[in-house]
Amino acid sequence: MVPLSFLLREYEKRYGRSLPVINSSSVSPVLSDITGDSRESAPCSVFCCIRGEKKDGHEFAPSAVERGAAVLLAEREVSLNVPQIISQEVRRDMGRLASIIYGEPSSKMLMFAVTGTNGKSTTTWMIRHILQSAGIRTGLFGTIVYNDGAEERDAGRTTPESCEIQKSLSRMVENGCGACVLEASSHGLSFGRLEGCSFDGAVFTNLSEEHLDYHKTLEAYFAAKMILFRDYMKQNWFAAANMDDIYGKRVGELFPRNVSYFGSGEKNGDCIRATRIRNSLAGAEFSVSFPGSGEEIPVSLPLPGRFNVYNALGAITLLKSFIPDLHAVTGALLTMPQVPGRLEKYYLSNGVCVIIDFAHTPTALKNVLAELRTLCTGSLFAVFGHGGERFEANRFSLGAVASEFADRIIVTMDNPRSEDPGKIAMQILEGVNSRENPPETSLVIQRKDAVRNALDEAGAGDVVAITGKGPEKYLHIGSDFIPYSDKQTVLEWTAEKGLTWK
Repeated sequence: MVPLSFLLREYEKRYGRSLPVINSSSVSPVLSDITGDSRESAPCSVFCCIRGEKKDGHEFAPSAVERGAAVLLAEREVSLNVPQIISQEVRRDMGRLASIIYGEPSSKMLMFAVTGTNGKSTTTWMIRHILQSAGIRTGLFGTIVYNDGAEERDAGRTTPESCEIQKSLSRMVENGCGACVLEASSHGLSFGRLEGCSFDGAVFTNLSEEHLDYHKTLEAYFAAKMILFRDYMKQNWFAAANMDDIYGKRVGELFPRNVSYFGSGEKNGDCIRATRIRNSLAGAEFSVSFPGSGEEIPVSLPLPGRFNVYNALGAITLLKSFIPDLHAVTGALLTMPQVPGRLEKYYLSNGVCVIIDFAHTPTALKNVLAELRTLCTGSLFAVFGHGGERFEANRFSLGAVASEFADRIIVTMDNPRSEDPGKIAMQILEGVNSRENPPETSLVIQRKDAVRNALDEAGAGDVVAITGKGPEKYLHIGSDFIPYSDKQTVLEWTAEKGLTWK
């Protein structure tokens, strides 16, 4: 419980400026919670009036006060007789105030972040798995789930609002977590959702074209990622960056005192390297070479794909500075579980291998299909679409990538939102047909039917790659979220055919 007067003093002490308050009284309200959702307002809470693109939180202030909100955080005065903290950065100050209200939880744990375009989810899961294998209970924020060390729930967005992060961090501390690992999205960084957090370490995976509908240029997208390293790190922080990615190399150039590189190949003598990489659908085996020490440690990873080797290298490079026993770090990867919707594989008893993956950008799809092309002994099926209200130019590129690597393509829907899924599919087909002699391709708009059609056609030795949605449990059509799961569709089809899976 934090009195309003204490909250304001602490804010001024930390950020060097005061926040004006109107309707204050001699009795300072005592506060225990803060939210940007009026439905979650309760006695002793602060309601934050966030002005978004579609809704203005100031309009919901009366409802929040009716539910017991004792204080408002607002851009302008609202005609309500409660104390109101006035700020021109409500979203950012929400996180700063939340950190104080919840007792600065990020200062009480090891805090790690992963940013980049591809590989964030898998890398965070690897970091958490290694830490927990070392006996450190670890919380998680990411695209797939949020976990506070005791309870797990499906994620709403990659990086949640700052007040939700701070409240969950406080629960992690209460639940005995010694660490937290978080996916830092470019939107989350741009909107200040990490305010109130400070990190001990971070991983930069790579950067390619994504979210350009919002950021407009790759350079602006990269600048958004760099907010993490510029604004949210503790003193003496450490980061790992992918040297084989041009933007990863720039991270090290921007922060040379704090960044170590990872990569593969003999050229990268100054970084932690993966050598002798051997891949199969069962997983990857490689050796990790540490510069300076001359030590080389073999690693067995039950996740296939060269890009998963990079994800593992990022986790190893980060954690070697926090866990002294390198063999404990690398050895933990032997028991790494599958990450939901990230090259998630199922072997069917008819000899077909099904891969479910979240890949929804041209680079991510190329990574998946190029890897599977080398591992597949039969035909490679690609089932995918593209989300509505997303970077439209990617549709042609997705089609071209699939045409390059797949033997059979089925174009379908993927969260069309307000767009016509048929129009999206035709834009993908333009990319497919841009290549000379494209593979056999069909258009099946209903996603469940598309998946079932691929499974009906596939035979022993074939690989069916279903990409774009990963672990999502819905289709976003118009304003509706319709229950749907790629995995569930596969398992239902398998049961109907009398097949087993593992």
